[in-house]
Amino acid sequence: MPRYEYRCRTCDDTFELSRPMAESSAPADCPAGHADTVKLLSAVAVGGSAAGAPAPARAMGGGGGGGCCGGGGCG
Repeated sequence: MPRYEYRCRTCDDTFELSRPMAESSAPADCPAGHADTVKLLSAVAVGGSAAGAPAPARAMGGGGGGGCCGGGGCG
């Protein structure tokens, strides 16, 4: 179940709730009971590569570079 982060405008507390995606826009009371809350936008990293991670291997025949199967002119 996804977690959503909220901020209470009354006490300025931030809190998280686990709830179904269908309820992500539903009002959420803060733990202190205040109803004036706003859902925060979360930045999630998708894709990309980590520093120092090895580059993905090329598929066979995927672009030259020598060798018998790499387009080096086998004879």
